This record gives sequence, C-alpha cells and structure tokens, in this order.
Amino acid sequence: MTVTANASAGSTRSAPGTAAPSAVAPTKFEQLKANSGHLREPLLSELGNELPQFSEPAVQILKFHGSYQQDDRDNRQKGREKDWQMMLRLRSPGGRIPADLYLALDALADRLGNGTLRATTRQAFQMHGVRKENLREVIGTIVRHLGSTLAACGDINRNVMAPAAPYAKGAYPAARQLADDIADLLVPQAAEGSYLDLWVDGDLSYRIKASGTARRVRERQSEGGVFSGDAAEPLYGTTYMPRKFKVAVTVPGDNSVDLLTQDIGLVLFCDPQGRPQGCNVYVGGGMGRTHNKEETFARTADPLGYVAHEHVLDLVQAIVALQRDHGDRQQRRHARMKYLIHDHGVDWFREQLRSSYFEHPIRALRVEPRRRLEDYLGWHRQSPGLWFVGLPLLCGRLAGERKGGLRRLVDTYKLELRITPNQDLLLCNIGTAQRSTLKAELAALGWEHPEDTSLLSRHGIACPALPLCGLAVTESERIFPDVLDRLEALLDRLRIDKPILVRMTGCPNGCARPYMAELGLVGSGVDQYQLWLGGSAQLSRLAEPYLEKMPLDALEATLEPLLLAWRQAGLRRGFGDFVVKSGREEVERLLAVATA
Repeated sequence: MTVTANASAGSTRSAPGTAAPSAVAPTKFEQLKANSGHLREPLLSELGNELPQFSEPAVQILKFHGSYQQDDRDNRQKGREKDWQMMLRLRSPGGRIPADLYLALDALADRLGNGTLRATTRQAFQMHGVRKENLREVIGTIVRHLGSTLAACGDINRNVMAPAAPYAKGAYPAARQLADDIADLLVPQAAEGSYLDLWVDGDLSYRIKASGTARRVRERQSEGGVFSGDAAEPLYGTTYMPRKFKVAVTVPGDNSVDLLTQDIGLVLFCDPQGRPQGCNVYVGGGMGRTHNKEETFARTADPLGYVAHEHVLDLVQAIVALQRDHGDRQQRRHARMKYLIHDHGVDWFREQLRSSYFEHPIRALRVEPRRRLEDYLGWHRQSPGLWFVGLPLLCGRLAGERKGGLRRLVDTYKLELRITPNQDLLLCNIGTAQRSTLKAELAALGWEHPEDTSLLSRHGIACPALPLCGLAVTESERIFPDVLDRLEALLDRLRIDKPILVRMTGCPNGCARPYMAELGLVGSGVDQYQLWLGGSAQLSRLAEPYLEKMPLDALEATLEPLLLAWRQAGLRRGFGDFVVKSGREEVERLLAVATA
C-alpha cells in the first residue's frame, strides 16, 4: 500500500523513496488531527463550556494531552447521565518522579481525583476520577511542578522506558540519559506550544528543555526524508503518527522494560568506564490485538542491527519518520509499525531506512548476555553513601494508609521515586544514616521485607479494566489478587514451589502485556478469559492462545492436569518452557482432561 507523507491530511506528496501515490481521501480521524491546529481544537473551545463531558472529536485530541475520558460503569443507571471523569497519565522517562512532583500528584489525587494513584506498566503515574471542570487546574499544577502529560496518550511517541534502578555504575546512567534524550528528541514541537497554551496560559518557561545532544539532532528534522513537510511540526507533521509509538532503552542483560514488545527497543553497550559505544536495535514489537480479528496480533520485535552511539538519535527519528510515511492511515487496526514490518519484512524496512532516511551504517548485532526480568525489590546500593529500596505494589495501585504513609516518607526525606515496568516503586537517594529509620517506617506500612513476595505476585501484573476503562469487557485489577491467591493455593496443593509469570487483562488490547506471560488471562466475556500459555519467565517469547472462553470459575480445574504434568516432569524447566517443550497437541490434551 502506498501512503502519503503528512504535510496535510489530504497531501499527495510522495513518501520518501516511493512513487507518486494516487490521491487517497483521509479518514475522518486523520482529518480531525490535520484540522486541529496542532492539537488545539475542538478541545480548547470545549474546555470553556459547562458540559460534564467532551465531544468525541475533543476526546481524541485530549488523548495527545495525556488524558482519556471515562465513565464509572459501577455508577451507570438507566436513563441517567453517565458519571463522566478523566484519567490523566504523566510523561516520565525511565519512571523518574522527583519528590516535589510526587507530593503535588498525591495532593491532586486526594483533592481533585478519586484518592488513588496508579503506577502503570509504562513507568508513569495515572490519576483517575478528575472532573472535566478541574482538568485545567490538575494539568496546570503538574506542569508548574515540572511534570508533563504531553504525549502520554494519542498517536505519538509515548513515555520512553528505561531500567528504573538508579545505579551510578555500569551502563545504567548512560541508558537513563539516552532515554531522556529520546524523550526530548520526540517531543512534538508545535503541539508543545498548544499544550502550554491550553494548560498554563502559554507560559513558555515550562517548555521541555532538551539536552544539547537531542537539540542538535532535532535540528535535522527539517532535512531530507525525516522532514514531514510541515515547518511547525517537522518530524510529525499535522497528522502525527498513524497510531501510538513506543520506545524503550535498556542495558545488556536487563529485560525489566519488556524489550521485544516495543516499536523500538535499544540495548545500550558501554565501555568499562560507562561511556556509551552503541546500541543493538530491535523494531516492530507490539501487544494490541482485537478478538475475532485474525489480522490483528501480538508480535515481538525483529533485530534490526547495531548502530554506533553517535548515530542512535538520528536512527530513532528516522524510524519514526519511516513509520509516519508508510504506516497504514486508512485502517487503524493495521496502523502500528509491527504490521508494516510484518507485511514487508525487516530487510525491506532496513533498506527503506538506508535509502531515504538514515545515512549511517547499520551493522550486525553485538552479542548480548542472556536477558533477565529484573525487578530491584529490596535494598540496593545506589552509589557510595546512597541506597534505594524497591517496594512491591501489586497492580500498581496506591491508596489509603500506604499512600498516606508514602507521602510522609517522601516529604520528610525528600526522596525521589522511580516507577518500574512491573508497577512497583523505588525510593531513591536514601542516605546510609537514614536506612534504619526508613526500614522501621516501611515495616509499619507493610513493607518489612520488601524483597519477599508471594510466589506469583512478584512479577504478576494486571490492567485497570472495570469500572473505568471503556474497552474492558470484564474484570482484571480488582480481582487479580484473588486470582493469584487461588493459583497459589492450587500450586501449594500440588506441591509445586516454582513461580509462574502471570498477567491478566480485561480486554485483548494487551496493556499488561499478557501475551509475553507464561500464563496469560485475556478478558473475552463477562467472567470469561482467553487462556494464553508458553511465554517465558524472562520475556523472550510470545505465548499462544489455547482456550477462547474459559470461565474464571473453571481456572483451577482447567490448569490442574497441566500443572500435574509439569510436576511429574520434575519442574526442571520453567512453566512456559515446559508448555513449549510438551507441544501444542499434548497441552491441548491435558487441558481437555478437565472438561472430559
């Protein structure tokens, strides 16, 4: 399919390296973006009216500003107006939240939200329950405390992930800096002005301050194939990306970021002194899919090659430009970069980069150590004289006594927070003299031994789902602790003491990345779930679907024959590896035993 570059929604300018396309009428959604004035309207006009909700066009533009409109389905009543409210998500590269920003978020959640904060699987905090009339105050307060929600949602680069651990050693500092540089590089330039106009009365002092490196590379967005044709928005153009776009950076061996699920995954190599050398680059991962639409699927990223460090930022914006020009803008289900690479192949993708977007060498991958799913729970030395502690937070939800207690600790000790992709929290910059006091205070909040978790909860994650997510078809977060308790009771009864990586979602969109789990539960109806099996504990392999609609009540009976076979095989392999080794036919036979 030939796709035009997006100087305007109806442009017929050829994408770099392609023949002139025939004119294709833009979709309603693409036209909306083109007509929005770089993401201002109709959102700006509707912010001033007295309605409790935004129109659908305004909702779509609102996403680029970091917010989704939701209604509380628990409060729906026939013949009554929906309980409209906004979910707000932050932009926080690498999950870093300074103390002052966290304290502001905590206060906003209590005063103008639903009293909770939620750590997401993309290393950002979400607030829920914000009313439309309070949205400007909430976002404005976040910006004034040097946070941002810009591009946390929408058809644009999302929050850039990186290992949350604040180690001052090895490649970790350089990886964090690269994630920050990429986040700065991919900030939408004209839309940032719109964002500040809407939320802080156009105060440009709150512009995101890019590093010198990112600023120099960003200047090249107006050159060659990377240029969109729109001078105000040189990389994205007036219609931005075909769909959301996700980037993660990590260091060799650390797979805390779920590297292969990203549009771009970067593994940064450094010399023994921590100086960056270059990156292995992976492209085309993504989790979202739609039930009963076989043309949609989860996919792991392909290896693209190794690129020297001085060219990595140029490569990142080149890949963004390639997807901007060639991604499918007619069918949103088919718009992610994973489909572009699936349809054409990674060799085609690499050749397009070389011929039209990126002039530097792309070499063979460097050898990496085996990746591990790191979580950093418990106490760790950050640097001489400083420590950090990883706190498990099942489902990422902060509420009640723990939320209040954490606020007191952050306020008292001025601690920086970092959010992990596993929805846990790291408290950072703890002085040696503060450790004993902090340990006692954390114990009072239920974190006496934060490195000790239950068998399945350490790496188990779930999406929010009901009652607020408009896409959810059934429960996830609210019942996940009970599901884990049931599974752990089953393992105990079967005398199995090995962990299983469990992930759960209330719909097929994959926000908790269930398709990488050893055991994935994907909502397919009320109290019914698809059963996915065979991912790996280190997040290196996709799971496969085995059951389309498993009643949650049948969870134990369905899994028991398979788990017994695992135990009888000696538990030498992880559960996901055992499933793959057994083969599909045998696993299906074991699952069928429960319904025989």
